[in-house]
Amino acid sequence: MATSGTHTFTLDLSDIMEEAYDLCGLELRSGYSYRSAKRALNLVFLEWQNKGLNLWTVEQGTVTLSSGTNTYSLDSSAIEVIDAFIRTDAGNVDKQFDQRLNRISRTEYNHQANKLNKSKPTQFFVDKNTGTLQIVLWSTPDAAETYTLVYDYIQKIEDAGTIASNNADVPSRYLPCLTYALAYNLATKNPQALQRVPLIKQSYEELWNVTDADLHTNYLSCNMKFLIANEMVYEFVMSV
Repeated sequence: MATSGTHTFTLDLSDIMEEAYDLCGLELRSGYSYRSAKRALNLVFLEWQNKGLNLWTVEQGTVTLSSGTNTYSLDSSAIEVIDAFIRTDAGNVDKQFDQRLNRISRTEYNHQANKLNKSKPTQFFVDKNTGTLQIVLWSTPDAAETYTLVYDYIQKIEDAGTIASNNADVPSRYLPCLTYALAYNLATKNPQALQRVPLIKQSYEELWNVTDADLHTNYLSCNMKFLIANEMVYEFVMSV
């Protein structure tokens, strides 16, 4: 039996939109339908970011620490920090040393009695109440050594943009989940597709569970998941 011998299949943004409309029993005919689908797709990206799904966007950043300064703004594209450590003697083949920082919650940081204490930092929390994520260190860095903060962070998913032939900023194995997510959003706002909402929602949730388990099993420790979840609850309570 002959096979294609290729492994290059993917869907560009227009393919995803058309497939989503097909799942709804609708057609992508007008400019408004395209704008509506693009807007809904960007909302899906935001939903996935808020749930911490987009672990394929993980990057690493560095900041040189200054004595007496404990708060540092991160890369503007960062939406979550999944790991951080302090590096000393950066670039020295014989002496470079990395010490992992323990992530704590805002409440735990607030309970530190002396936040002005200076020494090599051992803990951090992520402050999300500003426009750009900030890492707050404890203890405050001293001048005993040159410290470099190294952190792994999750980036924002790139939005749909204006060119329909572009690919989505999502690994190809998650395109089925993305397509059903878009279809669910479109079906809920189109009266002609409302009867399909339960089945589309069920399929989306099944694909979501598989995708979520795959990503979080490979990237996040149980302790990190717990801390991030606690911070999300805290931020929600503070916002209401």
